[in-house]
Amino acid sequence: MKMKQTNHTEDDLSCYNPSVVGYRYFAVLCGCAVTIIGTVGNLMTILAFAIDPHLRTRFNVLIVNLALADLLYCTIVQPSLVDSYLHLRWRIGQLWCRIFGLLLLLFNCVSIITLCLIAGGRYLMVAKRAVFDRVFSDLCLSLLIISAWALVLASICPLWHGYVFEPKFCVCTITRTTYHPYSIILLIFYFVVGLGCVGIFYLLIYRHVRIASQTLLRYRFSRRSSRRKPAFSAQDTNDSGVESSVANTCSCEISSQAELAATIHETIREKSSQSTQSSAIAVSASNSPPDIVTTPPSPTPAPTNAASSSHCTASEDDKEMKHVTRMCLAVFLCFVFCFVPFLLIHIADEHNSAPLVLYMFFGNLTWLNSCINPVLYAVMNRRFRRAYHVLLTRAAAPFTCLWTWWSSL
Repeated sequence: MKMKQTNHTEDDLSCYNPSVVGYRYFAVLCGCAVTIIGTVGNLMTILAFAIDPHLRTRFNVLIVNLALADLLYCTIVQPSLVDSYLHLRWRIGQLWCRIFGLLLLLFNCVSIITLCLIAGGRYLMVAKRAVFDRVFSDLCLSLLIISAWALVLASICPLWHGYVFEPKFCVCTITRTTYHPYSIILLIFYFVVGLGCVGIFYLLIYRHVRIASQTLLRYRFSRRSSRRKPAFSAQDTNDSGVESSVANTCSCEISSQAELAATIHETIREKSSQSTQSSAIAVSASNSPPDIVTTPPSPTPAPTNAASSSHCTASEDDKEMKHVTRMCLAVFLCFVFCFVPFLLIHIADEHNSAPLVLYMFFGNLTWLNSCINPVLYAVMNRRFRRAYHVLLTRAAAPFTCLWTWWSSL
């Protein structure tokens, strides 16, 4: 009887099937790549935040929190997944199976909440800056991050006895048969409501930016023939390396050709006014008594260079803000791309009629979420790219010195 019970337990922890024997090597290769790239990339993201003062902003604190969750996933969770696919069974025991399922859900749900905070913060920064400064202050931001981890942990702990090995995905997780109402409600709250809120925030950002662009076009048309107003000098640079000012949101996107034409027109007008003043002074000097020395008033320097430099700076800051928003949107879209197929097949296929390889492939697709974010930062953000380059240069310095010494022998 004991032998039969042991065999039954081993069968419950096995995902062996003749149709996935060849596929498992592809899954193991992908798992190893995700472990290495995700560990190195997310660690570089955290180190870049630590060494570069320009990256230590409030939005990047949320990005570091996202990188921390992905780093813990790659170093703790992913190696166990690789082992289970390599042997097509869970070899680490039932206790670690429950811990594994809890950590897997914890890191993914924290990532979703962090994406919500990033999207909500971007919207408040664009639409309601005063509210953003209050909600995303240093103290409130720390409390939000701590509360996110505490909320997720408190909500998934009641599922402790529901984490079981799922042969279809070759992973320990919650299933339909374990804590059915609560687990379904929890998944809907985090993956449907949470990701839906992120999408709504980005739609609101797009709507607000579009309205602002249309307003700016009308402003350009109405002020095209009038004299340009001086740019404001008070700026704020404490978010994502983006300076925000009234000039940055209203009149800092004038095209370069219009700017050049206005500058030339103003320069000609200045020269003509100066020549008129000098001729008038010469006439008055010839008619004045010889003991009176007239000195022409010093012409006021034209503010063309200052306005042009202010325009260039504001234009660069506006581009930087757009790049940061696009980067955050790309992170969200990649998260959706990685998890939606897994959720759809998990919910829709009630009769388990889909091929086992398809289940495993959609499960492996979720692995990419933990390693793709640093790649997006490097491609879409020049400051992260520059910080990564510095870190790689420092890491390669000992090997470069060793190669130079070896070559000199």
